[in-house]
Amino acid sequence: MSEDGEKDDKEKGAKRSDSRPVTAAARRERRASARPAGTGSEADSEAGKGADAKKRPAPKGKASDKAAKPVGKDRPTPKRTRKDAKQASLFARLTRFVREVWAELRKVIWPTRKQMITYTSVVLVFVAFMVALVAGLDILFLEGMDFVFGN
Repeated sequence: MSEDGEKDDKEKGAKRSDSRPVTAAARRERRASARPAGTGSEADSEAGKGADAKKRPAPKGKASDKAAKPVGKDRPTPKRTRKDAKQASLFARLTRFVREVWAELRKVIWPTRKQMITYTSVVLVFVAFMVALVAGLDILFLEGMDFVFGN
């Protein structure tokens, strides 16, 4: 398998030509085929040939700046006004919040009892170790202070 994941790319492309490309090489190939002729540089066509191919800007004078600019990107996104969206009642907002929380909790992968016991014991052992380490350092520094300043 190559570093771009191009193995069996032709076979996969034949089976799933209408779906999203899975590999980076297939995405580059799809972008290159969707791009109108004359808007890309030579590096864009060479990008799929190897991982060390670097993109270079198109030489000046060959393609105009307007042709390289994506369509629909010439103006900012219009701002939303507060007049457009009416505020729902407090009860409706709380109900929506609870529904969204419930939906998110259904997505959670809850640990099994065995996993929970394992995770809890690991945390308890780590906390006990840290308490012992801090207590040991505290006693060590206390003894060091007594030795240096000798009460």
